[in-house]
Amino acid sequence: MKKDGRLYALRHSAAHVLAQAVLELYPKTKLTLGPVTENGFFYDFLPEENLKEDDLSKIEAKMREILKKDYKIEGREVSKEEALKIYKDNPFKLEIIKGIEKGPITIFSQGDFFDLCEGNHVESTKEVQHFKLMGISGSYWRGDRDGMALQRISGVAFETAKDLEKYLKRIEEAKLYDHRKLGKELDLFSFHDEAPGSVFFHDKGLKIFNKLIEYSRKMHKDDYIEIKTPIILHEKLWKTSGHYDNYKENMFFTTIDDANYCIRPMNCPASMLLYNERPHSYRELPLRVAEYGLDHRYELSGVLHGLFRVRSFTMDDAHIFCTLDQVEDEVLKVLELANAMYKKFGFEKIKMILATKPEKAMGSDEVWDKATDALKGALERHGIDFAVSEGDGAFYGPKIELRFEDAMGRDWQCGTIQLDFFQPENFNLEYITSDQSKKRPVIIHRAVYGSLERFIGILLEHYRGHLPFWIAPEQVRVLTITDAQKDYASKVLKELRAHNIEAYLDESGDQIGGQIRKAQVDKIPWMLVIGKKEVENNTVTLRHSDGKQEFGLKLEDIISKACELSEF
Repeated sequence: MKKDGRLYALRHSAAHVLAQAVLELYPKTKLTLGPVTENGFFYDFLPEENLKEDDLSKIEAKMREILKKDYKIEGREVSKEEALKIYKDNPFKLEIIKGIEKGPITIFSQGDFFDLCEGNHVESTKEVQHFKLMGISGSYWRGDRDGMALQRISGVAFETAKDLEKYLKRIEEAKLYDHRKLGKELDLFSFHDEAPGSVFFHDKGLKIFNKLIEYSRKMHKDDYIEIKTPIILHEKLWKTSGHYDNYKENMFFTTIDDANYCIRPMNCPASMLLYNERPHSYRELPLRVAEYGLDHRYELSGVLHGLFRVRSFTMDDAHIFCTLDQVEDEVLKVLELANAMYKKFGFEKIKMILATKPEKAMGSDEVWDKATDALKGALERHGIDFAVSEGDGAFYGPKIELRFEDAMGRDWQCGTIQLDFFQPENFNLEYITSDQSKKRPVIIHRAVYGSLERFIGILLEHYRGHLPFWIAPEQVRVLTITDAQKDYASKVLKELRAHNIEAYLDESGDQIGGQIRKAQVDKIPWMLVIGKKEVENNTVTLRHSDGKQEFGLKLEDIISKACELSEF
């Protein structure tokens, strides 16, 4: 979404209308910030008394009153001194104004309402028609957990009623297949107050997790070496890497033997230490190093969301140490790998986003331009369509974001390819060239799944719990019509397991109809139904989760088909 586009302007204006409505209803509320989001907007407030979910309908009704008045939205420039006087009673706005060193200070007004703002609005409040308030949550001033606690009202806004209706319908559909709900129903994972933001994988959930890693390892085995490094490392390492200065607010710390340590938020610095274990020749490059590393990042409790937003997660990270001349080929290889892996899960529509230097970043513009041009060149020279997202790169380098669309039409960004000239400098990384001189390698940071936990959540919602046969934690459930078939069923079960098929026997003693319903609720891909006829003919009846049945199948044929479907 372009900042100079109409949709951005609509959502930005909607945030101002929200702020105006809140002030008219609750005049003693202090305004802070109200930015545009991916699907709408939010505004953070400090109210005199906490607002409740029940207040949303009243606030939305007030917003619609304001829209009907068709206020012109007009901006004007003011001096810093004037701005300080206008906002003398609002500590949040004063902090923003004092932080503006150069450039104009603008205030936008609509009716009696005004707000400190950089601009880009629609011409009139009447143009903001297709919106809906979605919820109230807790937040902190500037996202700092040590800062003032605030309340955030979030909303969505679109250019047409059709787009709004489509989005709301998608949200309702997503609620039916919410991965948190499915995780509980299918006995995959849980969360506990003793470890907020950290997932407890149950037996079945761990099977999915492990299969993702097995598949990833298979796709990597010819090109990558794999390592495993500690999750607690001395703070000096993070000062060297730049994370301490640029990422400290997202990190956990601990003290051991009077020394300060960090619980890693990412795997990169440990890989640098291993690279420096010994000298490297140009003949070894590119050196591709993979790690499935457990990372911890501090997230505000208000934004934690099942597997999608956690405080501890496993990253399918890799670092490619290469020469500058090798960057283009390596980026393309990663793109090919990611495309192949995503297609395995049914994600065909892959979008590429080039994210550039953020406001908080290491290094000079010259180095950033060099890195950005290298990624851009790799995409352009091979005719790969991409969009540019200004200011969304990592603090140590620009990146290519890989996005795909799920069955509900939602975009997900999981994979990243980041180019890094800074860490080789920070850690004094070198390789020996053909003329025996020493040069710095370039590092490509890349991930395909991103967070495995988050990827599992995406898969559960994408497939509505009906995971493909190869990754299902229970692939086959054997059902018997009466207890007289238990011996034959046990033989079938043993044969299936001998071929590494995740098979289980229903030993509940329920009627066959109840067993089938339970297997359908549990979203088991295959049910093997065994009755008197199947025992006599040494066959099975295959019942699929959609109700389709295949009769009189030989066990060896079932096993052959199951093995084929289980292949990565």
